[in-house]
Amino acid sequence: MKHRLLRMPLSSRHHAGVTLVELMVSLAIGSFLMIGAIQIYSQSRHAYVINDSIARVQETAQFAMDTIEADLRMASNYGRSSRSDTIEGRSVPGNDNPYNLVIDGACGVTWILNLTQPVEGDNNNYGLLCAATGAGGAQANSDTITMRRATVAATALQPGRLQIQSTRLQGQIFDDGVRPASFGAPPLSETHDLLVNSYYVAANSTLIPGVPTLRRKTLGVNGGAPQITDIEVAPGVENMQLQFGVDMNGDNSVDRYVNPGDPVIDPAVGIGGGWVPTARVMTARIWLVVRSISVETGIVDLKDYEPGDVDLGVPNDQFRRLMVSKTILLRNTRT
Repeated sequence: MKHRLLRMPLSSRHHAGVTLVELMVSLAIGSFLMIGAIQIYSQSRHAYVINDSIARVQETAQFAMDTIEADLRMASNYGRSSRSDTIEGRSVPGNDNPYNLVIDGACGVTWILNLTQPVEGDNNNYGLLCAATGAGGAQANSDTITMRRATVAATALQPGRLQIQSTRLQGQIFDDGVRPASFGAPPLSETHDLLVNSYYVAANSTLIPGVPTLRRKTLGVNGGAPQITDIEVAPGVENMQLQFGVDMNGDNSVDRYVNPGDPVIDPAVGIGGGWVPTARVMTARIWLVVRSISVETGIVDLKDYEPGDVDLGVPNDQFRRLMVSKTILLRNTRT
């Protein structure tokens, strides 16, 4: 009997497996694709970290500037009146507290009652009588700015809070929660809370130790008596500078910019000395230098920062920084 030899079809033999060469080529191509994918992921991750860091610094700068601007724009708004010379009970030459109001004297009586100076500042130093908060005190070579005004909306009478009762022609500061007798009930007059805020840069944050921060001393009330509190506004603010645009000739326009403490606007000479400033503050130009909370690998800050009238030099560290500036118009200083 003859036996026939069974042969495997040619197509079956060709698909029985892959050769070593084919396997090596496949592994090489797969490796290249994986390396490319990893590099793309790494670059995307790095770009995300950078963008997130930039966004956070920008966000801090925007928040800090907006907070200061809200106070600055409304400085010298004393309820229905914006003329400080019509507000009785304010500090006047020779008498810092003519109505014997209950005052938290930590920052000095004139810090609260010097309504003649709705905006004032200290140039490259911390000049408030009340101490700066936190380890290290105030940041060196940073300005301080103080704004005085009243709440925009009318408020209820409240004993222990410094308030202003005002009409279009006059106003009076009081602290007993009783509307002054010379003022009629609303709508003939309105009650507004007196607000005083001072912004400064502290060398060390209480929320994030080791980070400089913008802080604010503010006038409030506690237990039925005026009280000055100090709150943290924006960790990461490293320096603040300001200049005032002043009207020298009474035409309601800015004639030049001066630093805080310039003789034409120096409030320290006005109280108790019978001196009247020769210029009115119309605008304020603010510079903020903001840095990241933590170091960032792969960068070195070699920029020379020169906000306002100070040269902060080159940091030469691994913190990301941003310097922003803005000129703010004071709405209530025009005659």
